Amino acid sequence: MLVRPVAGADIDSGRPAHPVVLTQLPIDLKIERQGPLAGGMLRADYGEGARLVLVVPGGAVRVLSSRFHSACDPNVSVDGRRILFAGKRTAADTWDIFEIELSAGSSAVRQITRGIGDCRSPAYQSTLYTIISPQPWYQLTFVGKGTGDGTMNEFGPPRATNLYSCKLDGSSVRRLTFNLSADIDPHLMSDGRLLFAGWQRRTLDRGVLGRIGLFGVGIDGTDLAAFCTEQGRRIKHMPCTTTGGLAIFVEADTIPWDGAGRLACVQLRRPLHTYRPLTKVSDGLFHTPSGLPDGRILVSRRPADGSKSHGLWRFDPASGKAEIVFDDPRYHEIQAKSLAPREEPDGRSSVVTEADPNGNLYCLNVHNSRHDAPGAAPRATHVRVLEGLPPESRRNGLPPLVQRRLLGEVAVQPDGSFHLEIPADIPIEIQTLDARGVMLRSCGWIWAKNHEPRGCIGCHEDGELTPDNVLMDALSHDPVSLALPEQQRQTVDFRRDVMPILERKCAKCHRSDKQFPHFDGGLEPADAAEEFNRAYTNLLSPRISDDRQKARPAYVRPGNAAMSLMVQRIFAQATDVPESLKPMPPAESALLTDAEKRTITRWIDMGALWDGIPGPDEFSTHNKE
Repeated sequence: MLVRPVAGADIDSGRPAHPVVLTQLPIDLKIERQGPLAGGMLRADYGEGARLVLVVPGGAVRVLSSRFHSACDPNVSVDGRRILFAGKRTAADTWDIFEIELSAGSSAVRQITRGIGDCRSPAYQSTLYTIISPQPWYQLTFVGKGTGDGTMNEFGPPRATNLYSCKLDGSSVRRLTFNLSADIDPHLMSDGRLLFAGWQRRTLDRGVLGRIGLFGVGIDGTDLAAFCTEQGRRIKHMPCTTTGGLAIFVEADTIPWDGAGRLACVQLRRPLHTYRPLTKVSDGLFHTPSGLPDGRILVSRRPADGSKSHGLWRFDPASGKAEIVFDDPRYHEIQAKSLAPREEPDGRSSVVTEADPNGNLYCLNVHNSRHDAPGAAPRATHVRVLEGLPPESRRNGLPPLVQRRLLGEVAVQPDGSFHLEIPADIPIEIQTLDARGVMLRSCGWIWAKNHEPRGCIGCHEDGELTPDNVLMDALSHDPVSLALPEQQRQTVDFRRDVMPILERKCAKCHRSDKQFPHFDGGLEPADAAEEFNRAYTNLLSPRISDDRQKARPAYVRPGNAAMSLMVQRIFAQATDVPESLKPMPPAESALLTDAEKRTITRWIDMGALWDGIPGPDEFSTHNKE
């Protein structure tokens, strides 16, 4: 149906040369007052009651989703003739992916996904092929929550989201990413890789909330790599690319309900080192940019004070000039895409073979890091490989990190290399260890797909540098297998593993020590009225200074044994702590054994959990003390 814009709608006199599809979201003060989710890291789950419209160059508006209760998240094919979108035919439906085939005066709708839970943010992929496939095929990407296991983000509700793919007929659904928090906003780049936003909250190094950065990944889920993570504001999402060689995204330190923020960009050729902001706070709040053929972008924009709805604007990243394109004050106009034809992105080959339950993981040199001057940091002697477990619920308070299971600890080769076989399709964390077994560095949640040879240059290395052309020592041997069955993957927890050590070696002094009353209240297991015992709470809670004016750091810093005062005292060695520390325990008490020290440091580096899943009595052969 063609309708003229309603009274009060504003259309730019310099209309776009091609039709534009966009989402019109009704003004809903209720959801706006609700605010963002997950402590301000995720935008509200909006979309109810939204509709898709086509704005044609003459200024008319054509409603594309009149038979749907809700429709949003449009994505346009390279020929400009088809549109993917997320829709609900009735309010009770889950979100599914549909496709509209545009032709003269009509728009046939075809359903793609069915019965796999809420599916949002679809995007066409380029061609995919394997060495044995008779011909390449097309797929699409979407954001999904799975089929109802109820797993939360690491921070807590809402449920975690990941990227999935399927063929255009809805078959061959595959999970692509295995982050334990939210992966959102997939965008296909010209090289055939996916650019997306991923919430990283593996440690507490950036506070309780962590950050949302931009990452690249293959359309088959292989070869995850950082794209723009450290620079700019805490939250970077809604990315798009331009014909001018830029990746443009929305960023903020704390987002409003819709996730809007200021615009920033990086160059596609050097994304790690070319960050620059494009707009200021006074320019308003921006939402869902998308590229135009001439290097400019379509972007939604509203005042920061919320006094008006989002309108559709055209923005030039080179000059900073913005001009209005369309605005109906009854709606937020968001997620606009031009129907202009564009060059098809590169196709990609895949080595993923689901018959292989494992993948390979190798590193050229763990000592290669952009954060250290030569010789400035302790040398890594081993790597620890951990599996992250999706949280089914989130307690209030302790413990702050998700549970890890130990796959193994392996010595690095003399040149700093390692080569491992790991289970495919699970969240993995790699920790480099010093000679004491204390973590030096760790990576974010990564994974290997089935049969994937996944590699890295170093540990927090500069990903834009070309590595030395050498054959690493680890490749001279078969990979060390850490593909343990689940029942052999060990957790380390306070109740079962650490508490007995403290009872034997520490409680005698510290139960009555007025300066360090860690075990006041006992090491006995918590009763039904308390979730944790007093000792665990005391070790993980901030201490109060003598003058009671300010809190001092806790003795245990979950996920970071090196910066935990408890470990510094155990080894009588401070890390970035100016005070001189006395050895622990004192001379008259029994010393901690090397195995006991390793258990305590391993417990902290693995998240300092209260209660873990029971594991085997001892490690595999390559993990024994």
